Amino acid sequence: MSTNPEKLQPRLAKLNEALESGALDQARRMLNRGLAPVDVAHLLESTPPKEREILWGLLDPDLHGDVLQYLGDDVQIEFLNRMDAEQLLTATEGLDVDDLADLLQQLPNTVIQEVLQSMEAQERQRVEAVLSYPEDTAGGLMNPDAITIRPDITLDVVLRYLRRHERLPDATDTLLVVTRRDELIGILSLNRLLVSDVSVLVREVMETDFHAIQAIASDADVATLFQKHDLISAPVVGIDGKLLGRITIDDVVDVIREDAEHQVMSMAGLDEDEDTFAPALRTSRRRAVWLGINLLAATIVSIAIGFFEDTIQQIAALAVLMPIVSSMGGIAGSQTLTVMIRGIALGHVSGANVRWLLVRELLVGMTNGLIWAVVVGTMSVFRFDDIRLGEIIAMAMVINLTVATLAGTLIPVLLKKFKIDPALSGGVLLTTITDVVGFVAFLGLATVFYL
Repeated sequence: MSTNPEKLQPRLAKLNEALESGALDQARRMLNRGLAPVDVAHLLESTPPKEREILWGLLDPDLHGDVLQYLGDDVQIEFLNRMDAEQLLTATEGLDVDDLADLLQQLPNTVIQEVLQSMEAQERQRVEAVLSYPEDTAGGLMNPDAITIRPDITLDVVLRYLRRHERLPDATDTLLVVTRRDELIGILSLNRLLVSDVSVLVREVMETDFHAIQAIASDADVATLFQKHDLISAPVVGIDGKLLGRITIDDVVDVIREDAEHQVMSMAGLDEDEDTFAPALRTSRRRAVWLGINLLAATIVSIAIGFFEDTIQQIAALAVLMPIVSSMGGIAGSQTLTVMIRGIALGHVSGANVRWLLVRELLVGMTNGLIWAVVVGTMSVFRFDDIRLGEIIAMAMVINLTVATLAGTLIPVLLKKFKIDPALSGGVLLTTITDVVGFVAFLGLATVFYL
C-alpha cells in the first residue's frame, strides 16, 4: 500500500539529502524500511539515470520483484534486462501469477522459457496459462488464484474450508461455484455466506445470474463491465465455460490509468510508458518519427497554399485572415473528434448509430459555421472596408466548419474499422484535412471573385 503523500514527501526529501551527502547506509535503511514498494518505484521513475543506478543498488534483492511490478515498461525493462533467470526467479518469488506474467512478457522468449523451466511444475503451468493470452485481454489480466467450491456441500463445510487458508487471495468478495469438470455455474458472495444458515447447501444460496468474462475479451471491455456494474472481482472463463481465473479491481484500475495515459501521449505520437529520464538519443529517435509525419502533413498544406501564391501576393489581406479559417476549422473538428473517440472507448458508438451522429454533426457544423461566418465576415468588412472579402471568408468558414465536423465524425470510425488507434493518428489527419480545405476554400473563392 502506498504511503500517505503528505508523509511521503518529507521522507523522499530526507532520502535525497542522504544520497547527496554520501550517507549511503542511511539511504539504504530509509529505502528498504521506510518506503512501500510502490513509493520506491515512483522514486526510481522520478530520478535521473545515475542516481537511479545508486538507488537500485541500495535496494534489497528481496524487494526487487515488489518494486518492478509498479514500474513503467521503459524503466522496468531497463532493470529486467540486467537480471539472469536465477535473479528473476528470486526477485519474483511470492508475486501474484498475473503480476509475474506481466513482468515476463517484457523479456525475450528465450529468457521467459529459462525462467519457466526453473519453476515448479504447478507454478509453471499457472503462469503459462496467463502467458498464452495477449496481455491486453481478460486472459492476460486474470489471476488463476481463485477459491472454488462445489454446489452440493453445506455452508458449514465452506467456512471450515476457508479457515484452513492462511490468507484469502486479494480482493476476494465471492467464492466461485464449479462442477467437477471445473465448469462455472454460480458465485457465492462472502456477505451471503456469513449471514446464511450454515446447514443449507451452496446451491440453495448461490447466485446464478452473474458476470463471467470470456478470456479473449479485450481489457477495454473488461474495464467497461467493471465500471457499469461496480464489480470488485469477476470470474474469467474459456469458450467451453470452464473457469480459468478471475480479474480483480486493482488490475482494472491499472487498465483505466494506462488507457488514459495512452490517450494523452498518443496525441503527440509518444509511448505512455516512456521513461521521463530516458537518454537524449533514444528520446530523439522516438520523437523523430512523429515529427516526420507532421512534416509530411505540413508539406501537403503548404503545397495547397502554393497554388494560390499569385492571389496572396495581390491581396495582402488574405494572408492576415487565412489563419482564422484554418484555426476555427481545426477547433471544431477537434471537438467532434474528441467526443467520437470517447464514445468509441465507452462503447457508445456502433454501426447502428453512426448515421445519426453524422447528421447531428453536420447540423452542428453548419450552424456554428453560419454563426461565426457572420461574426468573422462582419469583422473583416470593418477591418478592410471590403464587403466582398467579408463574403468570401464567411463562405469559407461555413465550408470548413462543416467539413471539419464531418471529418471529426468519420475519421475515428474508419480508423477503428481498420484497427488503427484513433487517438494516435486521428489528430494529424484531421488537422491536415481542415487546413487544406480551409485554405483551398478561402483562397479558391478569393481567386474566383477577385482574379
